[in-house]
Amino acid sequence: MSESPTQHKQQGLGSSIYVFLAEALIIPTGLITAIFLTRQLGPADYGLFTLTATFIAWIQWSITSAFARTTVQLVSSTDDWQPIGTTVIRLHLLVSTSAMVLIWLLATPIANLMNEPALAAYLRLFALDLPIFSLAHGHRDILVGRGDFVPRALSAAGRWTTRLILILLLVSLGLSINGAILGSIGASIVQLAICRFYARPPVIRGTTVPLRQLWNIAVPLFLFALVMRFYDKVDLFALKILGGTTEEAGIYGATQNLALVPGIFALSFSPLLLSTLTRTLRAGAVADAHQLGRNAMRIVLLLIPFAGLVAGTSPELIQFIYGEAFAAAAPLLAILIFGALMLVMISVTTAIMTAAGKAEWTVRLAAPMLVCAIIGHIAIIPQFGLTGAATVTTICALIGALVAIIVVQRLWQILPPFTTLLRSILIYGVAYGLALLWSLPHALVLLELTLISLTIPLMFLLLGEFSSAEKSIIVSFLRRSLKRNQSQREVI
Repeated sequence: MSESPTQHKQQGLGSSIYVFLAEALIIPTGLITAIFLTRQLGPADYGLFTLTATFIAWIQWSITSAFARTTVQLVSSTDDWQPIGTTVIRLHLLVSTSAMVLIWLLATPIANLMNEPALAAYLRLFALDLPIFSLAHGHRDILVGRGDFVPRALSAAGRWTTRLILILLLVSLGLSINGAILGSIGASIVQLAICRFYARPPVIRGTTVPLRQLWNIAVPLFLFALVMRFYDKVDLFALKILGGTTEEAGIYGATQNLALVPGIFALSFSPLLLSTLTRTLRAGAVADAHQLGRNAMRIVLLLIPFAGLVAGTSPELIQFIYGEAFAAAAPLLAILIFGALMLVMISVTTAIMTAAGKAEWTVRLAAPMLVCAIIGHIAIIPQFGLTGAATVTTICALIGALVAIIVVQRLWQILPPFTTLLRSILIYGVAYGLALLWSLPHALVLLELTLISLTIPLMFLLLGEFSSAEKSIIVSFLRRSLKRNQSQREVI
């Protein structure tokens, strides 16, 4: 029996919360890892690890993102997902293994380009993670396409928890940068095991779909993903190539790590949005799909006050996590957090375009962003350094988000609510002001963040942002979650 549009909406809300909470584990685990590594390695070695991890992550996400939306859309549009799953997993294995071998061969030239000869050995070691990571995410995308969102959340929770434990253990044993790399590889192995437990498309045997059928959808999404992965990291690489020191790369990379919170939301929400929109359109509920798209853009606007809160607490947050040696990252975080939020809007709007059958539009949006960013970095970084790189990245993302919203309006005649934007700007001012005026000792900055964060949804509620139906859905979800937790405790 097919699911109703109402079921899609309720499932989408609950699933997004579960997946977001699981991916949000990167915040506490990532903070602990960052605090530990910056103090164990120092700015220079942490910068070297950041360059290695950033380069490998760029390759990883280029590969997985190339197939992610294609997999979700194809799996969610059919009941017979196994042939598609088999083809996707084989492609992941082929491409990621080829990338691993290529990095082994080119590690030394890459290290020389970065003026860091020691980088070559770390790149070769971290390259072992490419096939494991890619296979894990291929299985994860199949789970999302099938609507198995809870296993998808479990895989993320397993990854971030394992990564923290292994990195702390291995680095403490004296393995330094190698220990941090091996911990990351171990986390990928755990994630793959969890995903494979819930989704087992045949790898050696099994029917596959014709590559032409897959490639017709995959090519534009592959190009879009590749361009956006370039865009994500072009500022860090441009900074280093244009004369930046390893310490500056470490500071900028540390700032990027803190600015990834909105990216976590995009990572957890956009694939689910694409899956839900595809299922809804498949059921013939076009009006419901349009409403889902409008609400998705609205959710991004609701995150604006949280970005203001991070900007307001950036000095205390940076010193608490990284220490005095990374104090220069504070003004960068205040800029990059808004660029990261604009990338969330781009992720949501391009998911809408993909669900609507306009995947090729995503490339036309992303390519000019990358070109403008490269030109901007070349022109600005030599004079303004770290601040120039952060400013160019944020401005290009803002322009891209505005263009994407206009494109979606032309496609589906929907816009994010203007009243939500006004409320968000107002609450942003309050949150930012509270963060500046209420200055607690660095050790209590997390308490400050928590308390002000709790006031933001309350202010939205008092200003009438949420409808009665939305309040009912949220209350219903919370009740189901409490009952589920109570049942689990009784079983234990």
